[in-house]
Amino acid sequence: VYSDSDTYLLDDPLSAVDSHVGKHIFDNVIGPTGVLSKKTRVLVTHGVTFLPKVDMIVVLKAGEISEVGTFKELLARKGEFADFLVQHITATEESELEPDIEELMEDNPELKIQVQRQLSSSGSVRSRSSHGRRGSMESVGGLSVGRKDSVKAPLPVDKLIQIEKTETGSVKLKVYASYLGSFGLFLTVSTITSQILAQVFSVGSNLWLSKWTSDETAVVDGVEDEPIRNYYLEIYAAFGLCQLVATWASSFSLAFGSIYASRGLHISMLYSILRAPMSFFDTTPTGRIVNRFGKDIDVVDNTLPGNLSSAMNCFILVGGTLVVITYSTPVFAAVIIPIGLLYYVVQRFYITTSRQLKRIESVSRSPIYSHFSETVTGASSIRAYKVERRFVKTSEDRVDINQMCLYPSMVSNRWLGIRLETVGNLLIFFAALFSVLGRDSLDAGIVGLSISYALQITSMMNYAVRMSSEIETNIVSVERIQEYADVPQEAAWRVEPRPQPQWPEKGMVQFEDYRVRYREGLDLVLRGIDFTVNGGEKIGIVGRTGAGKSSLTLSLFRILEAAGGHIYIDGLDISKIGLGDLRSKLTIIPQDPVLFSGCLRMNLDPFEMYNDSDLWYALDLAHLGLFIRSQPEKLFHPISEGGDNLSVGQRQLVCLARALLRKTQILILDEATAAIDLETDDLIQQTIRREFQNCTVLTIAHRLNTIMDSDRVVVLDKGMIKEFDSPAKLLKSNDSTFYSMAKDAGLV
Repeated sequence: VYSDSDTYLLDDPLSAVDSHVGKHIFDNVIGPTGVLSKKTRVLVTHGVTFLPKVDMIVVLKAGEISEVGTFKELLARKGEFADFLVQHITATEESELEPDIEELMEDNPELKIQVQRQLSSSGSVRSRSSHGRRGSMESVGGLSVGRKDSVKAPLPVDKLIQIEKTETGSVKLKVYASYLGSFGLFLTVSTITSQILAQVFSVGSNLWLSKWTSDETAVVDGVEDEPIRNYYLEIYAAFGLCQLVATWASSFSLAFGSIYASRGLHISMLYSILRAPMSFFDTTPTGRIVNRFGKDIDVVDNTLPGNLSSAMNCFILVGGTLVVITYSTPVFAAVIIPIGLLYYVVQRFYITTSRQLKRIESVSRSPIYSHFSETVTGASSIRAYKVERRFVKTSEDRVDINQMCLYPSMVSNRWLGIRLETVGNLLIFFAALFSVLGRDSLDAGIVGLSISYALQITSMMNYAVRMSSEIETNIVSVERIQEYADVPQEAAWRVEPRPQPQWPEKGMVQFEDYRVRYREGLDLVLRGIDFTVNGGEKIGIVGRTGAGKSSLTLSLFRILEAAGGHIYIDGLDISKIGLGDLRSKLTIIPQDPVLFSGCLRMNLDPFEMYNDSDLWYALDLAHLGLFIRSQPEKLFHPISEGGDNLSVGQRQLVCLARALLRKTQILILDEATAAIDLETDDLIQQTIRREFQNCTVLTIAHRLNTIMDSDRVVVLDKGMIKEFDSPAKLLKSNDSTFYSMAKDAGLV
């Protein structure tokens, strides 16, 4: 509305709101008296309540336009639209017809005759349930939960999206312990030991080579003594072979240890995220989670093992070098400690800044992932509103911020390099100085070896300090992974003793002084709910937007945990059993169908508990069998991410087939057929009534005509039960909330 466009394309926006809100939106926004009355509006809808007020109706059939005209013109033609309207009217008792349709029936005797013939052929007036028990809960039960209308009522105490946490100071020892614990004790010891042995054999071979060059007996009268040469050569080869084996063992241990560590950390974080409560996902943008599973896991997979290997190799090599230099010129030991302290001071000064810069850079990367995810999801809307440039600019700005955080890290790295080169040159200077000063008493071969080692020590020391800094910088990724591995968890999946396999047999549901809130610090959204649903009863749940209908369903699945009171199913307190046992005994057909990328069979039966004949039977009952049989892959028909290669109605039918396959004693309908045409809707309702006739059915509804055949109706208002009785009794009282809602819907 705020875009102030000339043309508005409205894809069934009124199906997810109750009749009162829908009427308000149409009258004040979409309709002939609304704020968009001077604009061109194309409204797609399955309902007929507002059709008399539109300027023109386009009727589609099999992807083609079958009729075009005004409401009265189409009725007069007695074509597709008239048939469609007759079907809708015959699915509703005359006493509940919208006033506009009643008036049109009076003005069109032929239409009235057609309706009466249709009613006579069916034997009796169909109940309103042929329209479906369709509900309003703006969330999806089971595996995924969307937005929650009840959260909007009170002013929040804190922000919904929390600022991403950034640690400060040195990385805690428990982070290193976590990584090494995932690495494994045996592989950790094996890696370090084999690295040390490889360096010992390397230094040993060089010392042996120095001894060989200094042995005057190896050459007699200019001729090399062959036995002595072979002796030295065999020992030298043995050193080389042992170094090769030790290096191979070190690489092997490090590779396997790194794989185990990475896999262990990934599994730990994955399981923790999958078992996190919904409040975590409400307050955490997707980009932050993707950042942890993307960049941080990549660092643990590819960067950290290389840092560890290089750091260990360098430190052990530096240690060997200092031993050789000290062995050749013992006085050199006097300068090792001061220079070592100088290295330590430079390294600690650098790492304090570098570590925090790494944390800041990691945090600045999350908004890039979040924005990218939001852009991909809303690509069609972005193109429709022609705001591509704004989204590109936002993306560039977030990348610039990330680069602003990355650049100081690179600059600090160069700062470190200059200072390490300076300190390294001091080592070379003192090694050469002491060799020259003690040239009369030192062995030439050993001195040459110590000088050659000293020339390498600058790069080795630089690399060692740099790698130790890189380890402490990149171990931040382990710290961030561990943070998500330690998020609060839902209740236990299995609790002993477990309920009997046949539980629940009756499907009786009892709420006892039940109270719930979405998160700590927020107001209660259900306030002392008390009511009982007998086994096999069909209950309608209605209320204005924000009344707490979604909260009631979320509480049944324990997606929201009680702040007080209890829920009993067949006399068993659901808070005393595991979430796996509870959720496996409940089925929901959601308003927003949830499908996963893969194949149809996986979406219907993810745990492979049913055979193909069971799946085909469920698909036939859901009126999807014909479509699936027409596909080349049949049950293995590919499903894209989110089920985007299926229409919304087909996705809903897949969810219905899934529910028919499970056939639990308690079924929750959440506006289950809102996106389906009336003819299919009627067939589906017949299937639900037949297949779940002995089950307890809770129908959360916006449109009251979908629950008028319920045994009883719960009317919620501001998180409390305002009325609870049969629809007929509630309609008898002109002062009841239910009567007021029915009047708004044009049912009385």
